[in-house]
Amino acid sequence: MPGLKLFHTKGGVTEVMPRLAEAEADVQRLIETNLEAMLGVRFLASEYSTGPVHGGRIDTLGIDGNGAPVVIEFKRATDAGVINQGLFYLSWLVDHKAEFGHLVRDRLGASAAAQVLWSAPRLICVAGNFTRYDVHAIREHRRSIDLVRYRFFGEDHFGLETVASVAAQMAVPHARRASGTAAPGARAAESAMEELYAEVGQALLGLGDDITTVQRKTYRAYQRLRNFACLCPPQKNKLLIYLKANPKEVDLVPGFTRDVTELGHHGTGDLEVQLRTDRDLERAQDLFRLSYTAV
Repeated sequence: MPGLKLFHTKGGVTEVMPRLAEAEADVQRLIETNLEAMLGVRFLASEYSTGPVHGGRIDTLGIDGNGAPVVIEFKRATDAGVINQGLFYLSWLVDHKAEFGHLVRDRLGASAAAQVLWSAPRLICVAGNFTRYDVHAIREHRRSIDLVRYRFFGEDHFGLETVASVAAQMAVPHARRASGTAAPGARAAESAMEELYAEVGQALLGLGDDITTVQRKTYRAYQRLRNFACLCPPQKNKLLIYLKANPKEVDLVPGFTRDVTELGHHGTGDLEVQLRTDRDLERAQDLFRLSYTAV
């Protein structure tokens, strides 16, 4: 990875030199075996045939934590055609929703198949490097695309670096407004929660320039390849946000933070944060950063 140096520090300082894979298949095999841990994607298929008419094979098919279909294409080094090739397969996938739905049902069950998010299919390109033309090109498309650079370090270390991420432009549902018959106090409380909701979104996006969002009916996901925060729509007097941070590494405060590892909830993340005021938002900033750096 350009600019990144890794050193072994026991018995002196020795630089661990980065290297590319000997073959593209080495990268694909390693990532597919650890797909959820590395990219936040559940594995569905490898070398998936698009049929005799289309005449191609998708390197890896998966589905992410938000239910979005994911096409992953691998290249050993720099390859000018990786984005166009991936978009070609992504277009095929969108035209074959039923086939993908059957695949999800067979591998992950009917519940997962019923929740596929077709409004935001994703392409992840993993390669040894990308050019500035690649980075510019993905910003011209109306698809969710991630460019991820890899490197092996010695025999025991492997690194992934997000070079660029672009989210598809989707319509964002408006927050439900109070009816005209609601009491003034109730309207004021709802307005305050909507303002706090907007402030939380700005705070999460402000953590870095590599963040993209995905809107689902029950939450908005903030992600760096994987979700690090899921913000639920405003409730009457509070907001709920679920973070990737490990609850066991946080001093839990009743009424503010809660371990929901074993509890069902919308979105992903095991740490629930309850926000009621701007003061709560200030208290939560360190937790936001902890979750952002955890993915």
